[in-house]
This record gives sequence, C-alpha cells and structure tokens, in this order.
Amino acid sequence: MTWAEYFQESNAQIAETAALLAAGATWRSLQAAVDNGFLIRARRGHYALPETDVHLLEAVRLGGRLACVSAAAHAGVFALDDSFAHIHVHPTGSRLRAPHNRFELLTDRNRDGVELHWGRLLDSEAGTEYRVGLADALVQVFRCQEPKFAMAALDSALHQRLIGDEDVATIFAALPARFGALRPFVDARSDSGQETVLRYIVREAGYAFESQVSIVGVGRVDMVVEGCLVVEADSRKFHDGWSAHVRDRTRDCDLAALGYMTYRALYRDIIHNPARVVSAIAGLLAANRHYRTVIA
Repeated sequence: MTWAEYFQESNAQIAETAALLAAGATWRSLQAAVDNGFLIRARRGHYALPETDVHLLEAVRLGGRLACVSAAAHAGVFALDDSFAHIHVHPTGSRLRAPHNRFELLTDRNRDGVELHWGRLLDSEAGTEYRVGLADALVQVFRCQEPKFAMAALDSALHQRLIGDEDVATIFAALPARFGALRPFVDARSDSGQETVLRYIVREAGYAFESQVSIVGVGRVDMVVEGCLVVEADSRKFHDGWSAHVRDRTRDCDLAALGYMTYRALYRDIIHNPARVVSAIAGLLAANRHYRTVIA
C-alpha cells in the first residue's frame, strides 16, 4: 500500500504516528518518506501528503484548527478571501509554532498573514480535529468579514444543507444584537455566494426585486429588479465556453421577446466593484422608463 492509498482508505488528511505505525509503517520508513518528499511532517507526530491544503498544514503546524473563512472554504462553503489562513487556538494555548516552520515559536513577526481566533467556541467538539465546527466558523465569519460576504457564506452552507434552521438561530444568538437585522434576509435558495452578494447590493441600492423567479418559456432567473430587469450573477465556472454562451444568449433573446431587459453581472464586479453593478442597473432602468413599449 502506498502512502496516498493509506490516506485515501483512512479518509484522513493528517495522520498521527501511532496510526501509521499500527498500519505497518516503521520509524525508518516514515523518515525516508519525509526525506524523499512522499510525506510532510507538519508537526511532531503528525504527517500529511505533499498535496494537502496548505492552510490545513499551517493550522496543524501552529497548534490550532482551521477557523472562520478557512474552515468554511475547507467545508465547501463560499468564502470571499481564504488567501491567508484563519486559525482558532485555545484561549489558554501557549508555545504555538510558526505556521511555516514547526521549529520556531510563534511571534508577531513570523505569523505570515495568519489570522488568529482566540474566542471560546459554541461547540468545541464539533468539526474535526483540525477544523472548527461550521456553526462556529460562520460566527467567526460574521465577526471578521463584511456583512454581505458573511451572508453569502451562511446562505451557501444552508443551500448545501450543511446546516439547518436551528443552526441559523444558534449563530445569530451568538452574535451581537446589531446582526439581527440581517436574519430576515437569509435565503437558502441562493445557488452561489455571489448571488447572495448581488441581492445585498441591490437591496442596499433601494431597488425592489424578486429572487429565483420562474418565467414561463425561459426558466428560473436569479433576480427580477423592478419587475422588468432580469439580473443574473455570472461566473466563469458556469458560463464559460461557446455552448454556455449560446444557452445564455438564447435565454436573453427569449426574455427580450417577453419584454424583459437582461444584465449579466460579472463575479469580479459583484465582489469587487458593486458601484459598477448599481450604475448598470440604474442605467438600464432609466432606459426602460424612457423607451417603455407594450408587448402585444
């Protein structure tokens, strides 16, 4: 059995020395695997494959667990920015190690961008040995990210049925009261995080809209703004390639025949340039009011 096969069959990303020895490894074979690049010694007594998520390795090496956006992303939930690891450490944790060097004690100078979370958890037993539970991760996301991105993470977890309504109640109960105003806008129908962010932007701009609208002859659209403008949240993942372009343009044509305008908002604009999105919506609505015709 290869090292990769062991990790796959064990459904593990980090393996402790005792488990590897019980499976037939020896101290000599473990050292040889590390020397030859087949394994990484993340921390004393903890081994991983070279392709293991770098943030997970940093959490193990530091002596904590993935948290906040890092834990959300690891669980498959939308996370705006996981370029730097977010790691939860026990409130009384000490002798923590640098995230990129297990031989160095952690200092402010060798954190390398890692964000530490020290707060007490809702459920310290949830999650895994190397990742906090999703409810705790989402609480941390709300405290750490802009509200629109935190809502996107929450909707994403709900949409995938990784959490339930009772978890939503628990999450908001753990947050400061000011976050309660966001709870009525939680929507598990969002197919993507950017769709939630788009809703937040349009709502903040003061426009009336409906989400996930089914239009006869066309199908479901992400949003209808002010009853006349269909706005879709586009990304390369689902809209790249000629066949996808043909499908999208055919839908736009069918919508136009029904009297709707369409606007396909790009991921980069939704996330990084919301003012551009609002300007586009405002311009299209203004044009619609000026040239409004009756479709017989």
